[in-house]
Amino acid sequence: SMGSSSDLLYDGTHLARRGAVMVGVNHRLNVFGYTHLGDIGGPEYAHYGNAGQLAIIAALEWVRDNIGQFGGDPSRVMIFGESGGGAKVSMLLASPPAKGLFHSAVVQSGPGVRVGEREPAAKAAEILLAELGIKPGNLAEIHKLPTARILSTHFAISPKVAGLGGGAFRPVLDPEVLPAHPYHPTATAISEDVPVMVGWNKTESTAFSLGQDELWALDDQALRGRIEKLAGADADRLLQVYRREYPDLSPSGIYFLISSYSGMGSGSVTIAERKAALGKAPAFLYRLDWETPVLDGKLISPHGLEMPFVFDNVDGGGVALTGGGAEAQKMADRLSETWIAFAATGNPNTPQSGLPKWDPYDARKRPVMIFDKECRVQFDPLPEQRLIFQEKPEDKG
Repeated sequence: SMGSSSDLLYDGTHLARRGAVMVGVNHRLNVFGYTHLGDIGGPEYAHYGNAGQLAIIAALEWVRDNIGQFGGDPSRVMIFGESGGGAKVSMLLASPPAKGLFHSAVVQSGPGVRVGEREPAAKAAEILLAELGIKPGNLAEIHKLPTARILSTHFAISPKVAGLGGGAFRPVLDPEVLPAHPYHPTATAISEDVPVMVGWNKTESTAFSLGQDELWALDDQALRGRIEKLAGADADRLLQVYRREYPDLSPSGIYFLISSYSGMGSGSVTIAERKAALGKAPAFLYRLDWETPVLDGKLISPHGLEMPFVFDNVDGGGVALTGGGAEAQKMADRLSETWIAFAATGNPNTPQSGLPKWDPYDARKRPVMIFDKECRVQFDPLPEQRLIFQEKPEDKG
């Protein structure tokens, strides 16, 4: 919904020095990229709800046609994205126009199991048009408005569209661009031959909890209330699992772990599980447990922490996340080489990373690579939690 590939965090210089060709792309965001007008304006506006996705596909077509001039290989293209970028990678995996434009994919802390539904997406578009004073029969007027006005209106209507759930201003079902959900009720067959790496960070939610002092000072009663909202009738059983596994952890610490799993971990497991079930290309599942020393260690392993490691920018654009230094650089050496190997071969295993052997995910062993000061493979960590948050194929909500 915001950001730019010119951010120093995404500087590809160090990846290039390690032997990769890194292409950063900008594309249309928020209301400019994902206002679903197809059910309001007719055929002319059929794909406006996926304009951002189509911009990324256009960039991938450019890579196919031109990357050889930069030393790249158009037959070994990997797409990778974090947060909303991870969700967009998920969408590209399910997009027929993107088929063949990339050959491996990494979804970092943004598991896009589903895309937006058309009805709430159209409702969000109606709210935007009403705020702009544009009638559905006169959509051409929107092209005459200044960018700043449209953007400010987007921010102004945010409270109104919040109740629409995941349908507002995000990729949306479209018979040509996104004909079905990427990983619901099963993994998409469109990219069945594309290896996928997917994962999350141990305490994603600490990054979203700054400024909410109450979350850092929970007692047992307040913790239970929070977990009930996430796990419903399974809250007590889930808390018992965590108290057994982490007997010395504070209520706030437990909350950050559970909320991070329910928000990012569960969807990552779902993608790995359903991708593996196709029996075609492999899926590799990871969790980042490395704890950052910034803010006196308060954030633990927050949302976005893996990016400075992946881009090998721990002392540059990523120093605010990692604190820099030798330990952070050691992790950057591991992750950047792993991502490069996956781009080159569709397999994250490489002697350059120094990691233990990492097998593809399967429903029997469920291997998860734990990125930490001492990296290790863990098999099906906290299976009770996995089962509690597991999305069933028949789930509709």
